[in-house]
Amino acid sequence: MNIIIAGGDGFCGWPTALYLSKQGHDVSIIDNMARRKWDDELHSNSITPIADLTERVEKWKELTGREIRTYEGDLNHYDFLKQVLMTEKPEAFVHFAEQRSAPYSMIDREHAVYTQVNNVVGNLNVLFGIKEVVPDCHLIKLGTMGEYGTPNIPIEEGYLEVEHKGRKDVLPYPKQPGSFYHLSKVHDSHNIMFTCKIWGIRATDLNQGVVYGHETDETKMDPVLSNRLDYDGVFGTALNRFIIQSTIGHDLTVYGKGGQTRGFLNLEDTVRCIEIAAENPADRGEFRVFNQFTEEFSVLDLAAKVQKVAQEEGFDTNIAHLENPRVELEEHYFHAVNTKLKDLGLEPHLLTDEVIRDILKAVMNHKDRVIEENVLPGVSWK
Repeated sequence: MNIIIAGGDGFCGWPTALYLSKQGHDVSIIDNMARRKWDDELHSNSITPIADLTERVEKWKELTGREIRTYEGDLNHYDFLKQVLMTEKPEAFVHFAEQRSAPYSMIDREHAVYTQVNNVVGNLNVLFGIKEVVPDCHLIKLGTMGEYGTPNIPIEEGYLEVEHKGRKDVLPYPKQPGSFYHLSKVHDSHNIMFTCKIWGIRATDLNQGVVYGHETDETKMDPVLSNRLDYDGVFGTALNRFIIQSTIGHDLTVYGKGGQTRGFLNLEDTVRCIEIAAENPADRGEFRVFNQFTEEFSVLDLAAKVQKVAQEEGFDTNIAHLENPRVELEEHYFHAVNTKLKDLGLEPHLLTDEVIRDILKAVMNHKDRVIEENVLPGVSWK
């Protein structure tokens, strides 16, 4: 299958590109290198050294004989995108290429506007490109569980059956996004649903939970293939951040009470979910929603898990409760349905002590790269 990975130089996109290539798919990458530029802007870095994209794909070809073609450019530039679609004629378009950080979107007006324009306009361009160039192409879009918020009822997979004043209907599940980033994902979902209805686009919206881990079998083949791993208060995700904090003698920084509960999944499951979606495409005109996570944890649960393993490895690790920079419920009900991907064959990698230990040992080799002033949150929602 010919598959384009937009955002294929990033944290989820790069291991997905390698995995799909290894599985025999014909893979190409679109990326504008924005994620590397945000590191420069924020005076931050990946704790793991990462090679440039050209070196990465050359090393992959050297090791496997498989070519991954690359196109450096921006989805917001429609002529560029249209030309790539005409050249590749993809059967599936995997869309990771968005600004993915809630804190980044909340820095100020400029970053909020950038996030929404970059994400919403880029996604609109993809929809128009599919319509005009490859109308049978399957859009696999990375959404987020954060679109739903934390309602006091179970979260269904995209749709909710409602009975109101004696009538029934199946409607899109209500959205309660918690940042300008999450709002951009909601706007994307609405635009995709609309174009499925009017143009017959086939689309799968993967509402992904928080991803942890950083390596897959493919990225471990050579240091040049290594994946990025973020730890800072803007792009670092909870579990990865806690593990890195433990190795540098920093308190594990829990925001507020720590009862904030979310869906989580291993990076190895992310790449498998993309494969499952690609090999089981949505029908023409279908807007399909999968909740892409495997387990639910509170932030305090995660901190305690990391503290236990870190102490077993000889690190004196404490948990510190910081004033919450976000505006969110810190104690709430959370239960989400996640059966569709499992029904299609997903076998989850669950979060065990050994998984945490493996990540911890991997980051120990590069802990000297941590810029300690970047560990604490510096962006306030208020």
